[in-house]
Amino acid sequence: MTYRDAVHKINSLLRFGMKPGLERIQALLDRMGNPQKQLKFVHVAGTNGKGSACALLSSVLREAGYRTGLFTSPYITDFRERFQINGEEIPEETLARILGRLMPMVEEMAERGEVITEFELITALAFQWFYEEKCDVVVLEVGLGGRFDATNVIDTPLAAVIMSISLDHTAILGDTVEQIAFEKCGIVKEGGDVVLYPDQEEGVYGVVAHAVQNHNGRLVLPSPSSVREVSSSIEGTVASYRDEEYQLPFLGAHQLKNAAAAFAALELLKEKGYRISREAMQAGVAKAYIPARMEVLGRSPLVILDGAHNPGAARVLAQALEKYLPHRKIIGVMGMLKDKDSRSSLRSLASLFQALITASPKNPRALPAAELADRAREYCSQVFAEEDLSKAICLARKLAGEDGAIVICGSLYLAGEIRPLLLNGPAEKENS
Repeated sequence: MTYRDAVHKINSLLRFGMKPGLERIQALLDRMGNPQKQLKFVHVAGTNGKGSACALLSSVLREAGYRTGLFTSPYITDFRERFQINGEEIPEETLARILGRLMPMVEEMAERGEVITEFELITALAFQWFYEEKCDVVVLEVGLGGRFDATNVIDTPLAAVIMSISLDHTAILGDTVEQIAFEKCGIVKEGGDVVLYPDQEEGVYGVVAHAVQNHNGRLVLPSPSSVREVSSSIEGTVASYRDEEYQLPFLGAHQLKNAAAAFAALELLKEKGYRISREAMQAGVAKAYIPARMEVLGRSPLVILDGAHNPGAARVLAQALEKYLPHRKIIGVMGMLKDKDSRSSLRSLASLFQALITASPKNPRALPAAELADRAREYCSQVFAEEDLSKAICLARKLAGEDGAIVICGSLYLAGEIRPLLLNGPAEKENS
């Protein structure tokens, strides 16, 4: 099986969508010998901030000398981004080899009426690779929710981290933060340590505290001010933690709180015998990287790419733009999916833009550019709809001028399409 064949096989399962329940992936893992039971995990859930926390955790653990696996979703431009060990993506031939071993099991299960989904398959593939490569610890990002997410087949992790919780995927997870928090708390296991992001909406804390108590666990609540800003600019943030300075490469006040949650999880690991020095913490934080999160991809004009795709993320992006670009002419490029709360995101962001260009991500769930433009005109006086992303970028550059700024946001799918255009010219993404 070639790598292209493997990606095609995986993508063919997308038609089965998302199906709640852990029975199918557990049945597949049983056939595989349960590689996940030989691994140690830090399990990360939440609506926003998961990616930043995972990037910080995996980078610090790597700098501390631990062979560190990282499983994240979704990817931005390359399918293999989801699977990393010590910052290196899974080799194409390895992915194809492991999938070649798994597909007969998947097909045998399908004949019995147990149809594995795409996410269940890639989660099992990730466990197998991390097991083969003898990872010391795996930073495992939840795909959706927590309770019925395929990653939740693991036993009690070294630490469970629940990041910021707000409204998103409401049709699946519930339409209140309490209902969504309940789903996220599915990753709380018997006797486990749980870190909770320090600035939650009202109602979240009680749900999480109840879940931890019911599982005889320990809840760690880092102070919102445990990581403080020393200085910040569009280049990054100098932060202080326990009287030591850290070069945090991520932008926005919310990233200080993301760091607080990640640092609290690292302190738990230190309690359990993991040797993580101050120097490893500082080097790991400085080297942490995640694309499409307030990522600067151009200077003249300034180009910022952010995957903000729900109201909570839109609010923190708006706060960051007000902080870093208070007097700059800003041109927005925005595309969203139909099932996202576009009006709330527009309400936070569109008034900051001198002009807004709407686009459509290449995704079956994409909101048409013209429809998003109609909604945007309530908040921004100059709005253009442009389906062609190359033309949208050209128009944005023309409107911004050399001294302005372009902010591209609304969808990680849009980010995945537009990032190669900004860096290299047109490129095809492997999976829509």
